[in-house]
Amino acid sequence: MPSNPKMQWNVGYWLLAMLALVWIQSVWQASRTVEAVPYSQFEQALSEGRVAEVTVGETTITGRLKTPDAGGKTVIVANRVEPDLAERLSKYDVPFTRVVESTLLRDLLSWVVPALVFFGLWFFLIRRVLDKQGGGMGSFMSIGKSHVKVYVERDTGVTFADVAGVDEAKAELQEIVAFLKDPQERGRLGGRLPRGVLLVGPPGTGKTLLAKAVAGEAGVPFFSISGSEFVEMFVGVGAARVRDLFEQARAKAPAIIFIDELDALGRARGAASPIGGHDEREQTLNQLLAELDGFDSSSGLVLLAATNRPEVLDPALLRAGRFDRQVLVDRPDKLGRVQILNVHVRKIRLSPRVDLEQVAQLTTGFSGADLANLCNEAALAATRRGAQDVELVDFTVAVERIVAGLEKKNRVLNPREREVVAYHEMGHVLVAMNLPGTDTVHKVSIIPRGIGALGYTIQRPTEDRFLMTREELEHKIMVLLGGRAAEKLVFGQLSTGAADDLAKVTDIARDMVTRYGMVEELGYVTYEAQRQPFLDVPGLVQGGWQPSPDTQQHIDAAVRSIVMGAFDRSTALLDANRELLERCARELLVHETLDEEALRRLIGAPENK
Repeated sequence: MPSNPKMQWNVGYWLLAMLALVWIQSVWQASRTVEAVPYSQFEQALSEGRVAEVTVGETTITGRLKTPDAGGKTVIVANRVEPDLAERLSKYDVPFTRVVESTLLRDLLSWVVPALVFFGLWFFLIRRVLDKQGGGMGSFMSIGKSHVKVYVERDTGVTFADVAGVDEAKAELQEIVAFLKDPQERGRLGGRLPRGVLLVGPPGTGKTLLAKAVAGEAGVPFFSISGSEFVEMFVGVGAARVRDLFEQARAKAPAIIFIDELDALGRARGAASPIGGHDEREQTLNQLLAELDGFDSSSGLVLLAATNRPEVLDPALLRAGRFDRQVLVDRPDKLGRVQILNVHVRKIRLSPRVDLEQVAQLTTGFSGADLANLCNEAALAATRRGAQDVELVDFTVAVERIVAGLEKKNRVLNPREREVVAYHEMGHVLVAMNLPGTDTVHKVSIIPRGIGALGYTIQRPTEDRFLMTREELEHKIMVLLGGRAAEKLVFGQLSTGAADDLAKVTDIARDMVTRYGMVEELGYVTYEAQRQPFLDVPGLVQGGWQPSPDTQQHIDAAVRSIVMGAFDRSTALLDANRELLERCARELLVHETLDEEALRRLIGAPENK
């Protein structure tokens, strides 16, 4: 926090004045004080009869001499000594006197120092509080300032060339850039610049990066602030910060205001408010709504906001005239993942033998942030093994590290457990490689990873799928149940190793019955509310209705029928290939990890099913 030189200069003058006052007082007191002599000398003058009269004070005794002494003095002063003490000391031939200590400085410091300490602590604490609130020590009212970070084109350093995998979102935002660069040309037919653009999508998909790219492309000031920074402990501060933010942006228009995590500020009013009135968040939201209505889009001011929870936003924010556009920034498809990987591999030394399409096939469902982390982990894996560049095997190691977790080398399984895990994983593999339409098996391992995974099987989709038939879903359930089927077939008993598989199987089967209407007996009816397709928020549902108890029994029976039917088919398939299962499991126990090529040699499956 910058200090005020004028205030420091004034404080220095005050300190000098106080010291000068103490010095002058001490000099004045010394000038009025007669030099004291030892009390024994005073008594000697009395005994010699040289004292005409004596005046006894509270701490001193003064005698007027009959005739001046050799120095011309007519008054002699000594500090008082108690009579009984003087009587005892007079028996000895030594001078004695009493010293009176000055208590001026002690009395002064006894109240000045505590006051200074208290003031210093108060000053320090208030300064810390206001610095955290963003207001500094200039004024208590400065806590209402927005204190946003202002970026311009050279500071953002981001353009649309740095954003990949979200072509539709880029196309929507390029129109905003064109309006900011040439508003007359874009508005020649009466069209106006959208006031607000809401970027919606899961975390890590590049919403903030897109906003910076818009500012970088347009070359306009970029005001960035998080929604949580508006809400403070002081009532009215959030609304004041909203006003200040828009005032700064208007002064630098054309400009872009970007509010990240808008759901922290724009939550629906009344959803979680105190009974009987509006809280601070609602006042801040009301001020934002007023500002959105008040600014003129022709001035070149655009509001961008990002959220991954649009369902909790206040409807007043989303109406036309405020956030005119809602742009979905979804997880990338296979082509988008290849484009994103091409951006991130610029920062690493990539082997020319690496096919990024194969890497993209391994990363279905990854967001842009996940892919950036993948490239970094692959580079670290290549560094650990002492390689000169990053190979495909390093990307595979990185995918395993991200999806399955770290290898648990200290988690040693006993021989019986290793055998069970080997047959379990090979059950998944054989079922997947013998069913049409399933994802290609990329790798299988019995090395423990993560928190509870004793082994894992990685499948690589050959293409992005957006629709699945009942047969394909049943095949997916069969692959998941292949491990449990192999355990029961070989060992005749069940273990806890299939817990995660059973949870996934139950979810798929229940969705087939309650959401997709794939059971004729129950009709083409949805018995469960629809989840948001891109946010992956548990419990986030829309529509649907609660079935009756009788219908619920039929739903449970249908789910069990789908699961048990798939289990029986998986068991029959493995029983028919029992010798192959035994041979592959023994090979897996020896090598612990088998890749796609090794599996194909073992099973003799063609390269494309």
